[in-house]
Amino acid sequence: MPNIEQRDPGDRPNWRRIVDFPLVAMIIGIVVFACIVVIGGFVQKSHPPMSKVEFTALFTALNVALCFAGYKLVLRHLGERPRDDLRFQGAAKNLGVGLAIGFALFAAVVGIAYLVGAYRITGCCSADRLLVDLLNQGIMAAVLEELLFRGILLRWIEEFGGSWAALLVTAALFGLAHGANPNATWFSSLSIALEAGLLLGGAYMLTRSLWLPMGLHAGWNFTQGFLFDVPVSGQPEQGLVTAKLSGPVLLSGGPFGLEASIIAVALATAAGVWMIMLVSRRGQLVSPAWVRRRNITAR
Repeated sequence: MPNIEQRDPGDRPNWRRIVDFPLVAMIIGIVVFACIVVIGGFVQKSHPPMSKVEFTALFTALNVALCFAGYKLVLRHLGERPRDDLRFQGAAKNLGVGLAIGFALFAAVVGIAYLVGAYRITGCCSADRLLVDLLNQGIMAAVLEELLFRGILLRWIEEFGGSWAALLVTAALFGLAHGANPNATWFSSLSIALEAGLLLGGAYMLTRSLWLPMGLHAGWNFTQGFLFDVPVSGQPEQGLVTAKLSGPVLLSGGPFGLEASIIAVALATAAGVWMIMLVSRRGQLVSPAWVRRRNITAR
């Protein structure tokens, strides 16, 4: 179990005990996240005239800044086991490792798809959109989604119900959240839950930091959409090359993209399971709150 300092209940007033209860802390975190989204949406609708690149850069910077402010000012102080999952020590290393893993994993997915005839390059595209797409899907989506699913939901579900419950619930929710995407199917949602939910959850639990899953998420998205021209979770993108997916849907993922292929499911899920096994071997899995309390009482 991670060595995380727990507040002494006897040192806290009643209101603080309520606020620090894991599920209450999670609700507060969701409210903070909703405020970030609302503020970002307001700016998106009321910004002055500017180019798409300028607006995307401004919008991304604002959302990232709001996420960091909300986390540093509120979220890291919540819960019975407060900690900073966006600490700057080791941030560059974990972010870089995450980017490298995300790139390597999806490059391997594309390579296998090419070998089995499910992916082929048909031409080259202009790189003009790459900056916009890098900011929008590569950075902003990774920061926002990881803050919500790993930094808020997984963290406090784990604190209440333990690591296994947190992994299963957040993986399922992550898959369901992508069910409204263009070209989504029940299999694409299941695929996202397995390959991304377990992989990103394992990355978070392994480091107890959001930097590794954020980097992995960004590297995965940017590699598939903006290097290899593969739809990102059903969203068609313009890549550095022009490519086409074909053949059996199980291999190509169909219109949703390679994330819904058994190739991505096998590789990314295997990587996620490996990370979770490392977490277990290091004794970093968290027991449910009632088990921890029972063990403390029995001592």
